[in-house]
Amino acid sequence: MTEPGPNGDITITHHVQGQGGVYTAVIEGESEEGYLEWQPGDEEDVRVARTTVVPRPIGGRGVAAKLTERMVEDARREGFRIRPDCSYVAKKFDENPDWAALRT
Repeated sequence: MTEPGPNGDITITHHVQGQGGVYTAVIEGESEEGYLEWQPGDEEDVRVARTTVVPRPIGGRGVAAKLTERMVEDARREGFRIRPDCSYVAKKFDENPDWAALRT
């Protein structure tokens, strides 16, 4: 998924790693990458958003929001729920009440 950003296109990819995974954000023309890591929850249909990291050189461009939005889109499409252990992801859930059904 590639979306235009204020300073270059942001491409979000998802990679399964072991039993968990990572969403990675790459900004066109930048060497730094942001990411959101998740692991499986206690229930089969739950993914735990563990941490979101956006290096300072690419900060302030909405990268963390795009990573979170991609995970939410996948949850809707694939039918899983999200436990936001990451404080940033929890904040975005609080700001988006329409996501409430996806939160555990």
